[in-house]
Amino acid sequence: MITSIVLIRTSTDSIPEIAEHIAAIEGVSEVYSVTGAHDLIAMVRVARHDDLAEIIPGRISKVPGVRSTETHIAFRTYSQHDLETAFAIGLDS
Repeated sequence: MITSIVLIRTSTDSIPEIAEHIAAIEGVSEVYSVTGAHDLIAMVRVARHDDLAEIIPGRISKVPGVRSTETHIAFRTYSQHDLETAFAIGLDS
């Protein structure tokens, strides 16, 4: 699974509507409304790199109100949930 973090600048008068539209796109797992230089952050999870090209410039960037995107591809995923699961292997609860 390939995870991509997409930083999105939008028209500020319709952030919730744009976020809902983006969240409905297949491959987008979450959309966060955030503070700072960007308005939204979308998490995109796909099986193939080619799918990113279809989803990000092909769909997210074309949502009305999206002004620009900046994409970062994750090399590895680290999470507290994964660490807790790994350390719990073989332990009786």
